[in-house]
Amino acid sequence: MTTVFSKRIIAYVLDFLIVSAVMWLISYLLFLIMGPKGVYQSYNNLIYVVPILIMLYFVFCEKRFGSSMGKAIMQIEVRSRNGARISWAQAILRNLTKIYWIPIVFDWLIGRLLRTDRLFNNLTNTVVIDINRRY
Repeated sequence: MTTVFSKRIIAYVLDFLIVSAVMWLISYLLFLIMGPKGVYQSYNNLIYVVPILIMLYFVFCEKRFGSSMGKAIMQIEVRSRNGARISWAQAILRNLTKIYWIPIVFDWLIGRLLRTDRLFNNLTNTVVIDINRRY
């Protein structure tokens, strides 16, 4: 039986691949529209646009559907500790560490040092659950 933690890691990798594919598609379309010379200037701005798109992806998916695409594939979802769907504020706060991919490691590590789940899950009073598990 797979644990929720291992499902979360796999879901995170799947989400990374999904977001990367979308970013590749956006880059390719920019290249087609602007040509090789103009696209260089656009690529300089991607460092600011990409984190915003990553945040929008996770926040929108988790608020609207309860899970990102990776979590949905792994059949896990985010809920408030009381079992309700998460609010916009919870969705935004719990995903702040995903703006750039590296801070999530520190979020998890600090959570483990405090003997708890991810730090931002505790701050937002959220939990990731396996939707197949019967309680």
